[in-house]
Amino acid sequence: MSDPHDQTDPAHNRAAARHERDQADKPTFTREGRAVSRAVALALAPVIVPQSRELRESIPVLPEAPAPWRGSAGPRGDDAPVRLLVLGDSTAAGVGVDHARLGLGGQLAEALSEATARRVLWRASGRSGATARDLIARHLRPALRERTTVVFLTVGANDALAVRSARGFRRDVGHIVDKVFDSHPDAVLLMSSLPAFFRFRGLPEPLRSTLYRHSQALEHEARELIDAHPRAHMSPPPPPYTEGFFAVDDFHPSALGYRDWAQFAVADALESPVGPLLREA
Repeated sequence: MSDPHDQTDPAHNRAAARHERDQADKPTFTREGRAVSRAVALALAPVIVPQSRELRESIPVLPEAPAPWRGSAGPRGDDAPVRLLVLGDSTAAGVGVDHARLGLGGQLAEALSEATARRVLWRASGRSGATARDLIARHLRPALRERTTVVFLTVGANDALAVRSARGFRRDVGHIVDKVFDSHPDAVLLMSSLPAFFRFRGLPEPLRSTLYRHSQALEHEARELIDAHPRAHMSPPPPPYTEGFFAVDDFHPSALGYRDWAQFAVADALESPVGPLLREA
């Protein structure tokens, strides 16, 4: 079997070339550019704050998916199923779909079960609009009370919108990671990359580029922290969003968008250094 991390492996090279093509339209920022992202956002506040206000007034406000935010996927009779916790913001809460099984939790369970031929018991915790700090204050402790073998963390979009400092975001994500492994030392933690805001065509300029610049500063800090943990992995930037990816608000994923996201995240995680751990979780 070929090693996905072998730089001379043809499959690895094809995947790397495909990823490079997918990111051809991605703006790039230097380390110095990321470092001043918050200052740039604050300097542009007289422009982007009214833009944000107008945007909120013009787009539909979608509800969270109806409870219960839990379910299962895969063959019955598995004595040791994967126990998946999806923790995060509106995407964990299923905003954009009318049933939780069509949201991120249900779609991750389906993708993971299909890829590993295992049963997956999933649940989700969080709320629309949550920042990393909100998760710590209101959701983290109760969410970790149940047995958990895989955690999927989806947070950071609202921290970017709130112009949270990169240092503060790193501290919050670090706290979440520490608490996950304190409670479940043998778990695997996966974290999503932040949204590719530069592809959100419903966002006006300079709001779109300013938000993306700052989100990249937050993601850089989180990625360094996640990459340093032997049982954690952060998804790479996503490929271009497909037709139908977004719900009617042009901001949250649709059922199709959640499915594409889940399949991308699971496939990537299984090829990452935590892949063998994930298959045994």
